[in-house]
Amino acid sequence: MSSIQSAHAGCASSVAPSAVRERLPGSLVLLLAASAGLGVASLYYSQPMLGVLAGDIGASPAAVGLVPTLTQLGYALGILLLAPLGDRFDRRRIILIKAAVLCAALLVAGAAPGIGLLLAASLAIGLAATMAQDVVPAAATLAPEAHRGKVVGTVMTGLLLGILLSRVLSGFVAEQFGWRAMFVLAAAGIALIGAVAWRGLPRFRPTTHLRYVALLASLATLWLRHGALRRATLSQGLLSIGFSAFWSTLAVLLHGAPFHLGSGAAGAFGLAGAAGALAAPLAGRLADRHGPKLVTRLGAAVVLVSFSAMALAPLLDTQAQLGLLVVGAIGFDLGFQGTLIAHQTLVYGIEPGARSRLNAVLFTGMFIGMATGSALGALLFAQWGWMGVVLLAAGSAAAGLVVRLVRRS
Repeated sequence: MSSIQSAHAGCASSVAPSAVRERLPGSLVLLLAASAGLGVASLYYSQPMLGVLAGDIGASPAAVGLVPTLTQLGYALGILLLAPLGDRFDRRRIILIKAAVLCAALLVAGAAPGIGLLLAASLAIGLAATMAQDVVPAAATLAPEAHRGKVVGTVMTGLLLGILLSRVLSGFVAEQFGWRAMFVLAAAGIALIGAVAWRGLPRFRPTTHLRYVALLASLATLWLRHGALRRATLSQGLLSIGFSAFWSTLAVLLHGAPFHLGSGAAGAFGLAGAAGALAAPLAGRLADRHGPKLVTRLGAAVVLVSFSAMALAPLLDTQAQLGLLVVGAIGFDLGFQGTLIAHQTLVYGIEPGARSRLNAVLFTGMFIGMATGSALGALLFAQWGWMGVVLLAAGSAAAGLVVRLVRRS
């Protein structure tokens, strides 16, 4: 990391938001993208492993469905309660502390003898994985103004790839070496990225001196002041319900009749979803050229069509059903990630001086939606099977599209 260190040798021990830099080292951009990707990936390792995990620890499908629910809920709480601290304290220190806690929580999850401790560890994983939401504002602060969009886009691509490819990795590792090995491997990855960040990240000066309670209160002020923030948060949260319901129940669906496939097959669906990460730069360019509002509507419509098409599954044979699931996963991931990038473009333009807090509001709503989707998806799957999940996903996508179609949005 010597190139990173030398790049900051001329700076003081901390970096101010207004600091002038001609170019950000590629190694530092890579570090930021990897930190965001590995941090957020911790939220999703469990999803393809739920079918295997339930049988191994003797937990019911409903109980094991709480693993991704609590992880997503912890992430939402962490964004709401912890992410605003990035404006108040040195982001480098916050990132390193969260990396240490996340590493420990992953190890506890891998060693959990039963569902109780695993659920507690899942909540802690969600809270600490919010290091990813400290990395993105850090990238925006470090990047020179002329290259800020490119740098933030690269970091967001790393984050989105972390979300999607985590399922591929965990499905393979769980099938070959067991689900506990996946948690240990994840902890090792976080420990490594924490060590590199300790050497490579500069310190950051606080941008506000608000006390913690006042800092949190300012989130409510922003929410009440800006209708565009409310609409973006509500729409993305509704789309997140179906997104999470699909991924939280897919492993159980594939594990049972008529597919009888292992966790590796569930994880492989992450490759289909990776198309969404590749769409992020395209969505950004479309938002710049035609406006983010149009992109949010197009993205929500693609999500709705993709989930609605899955309702045709009972009319098809087993192989055709698998093909429909793959196509649907590609479609709704493209729409979901494109809408997210456009919503971020909208939100970050509201008050440039409060981007960390605006980001906290948007992503809190998004992950509340994901936690809701995980919980409702598990319940509906247990009661009405896969069609219950599809109807939930299509209905929530339709509601998200309606929010974006309101004329003033």
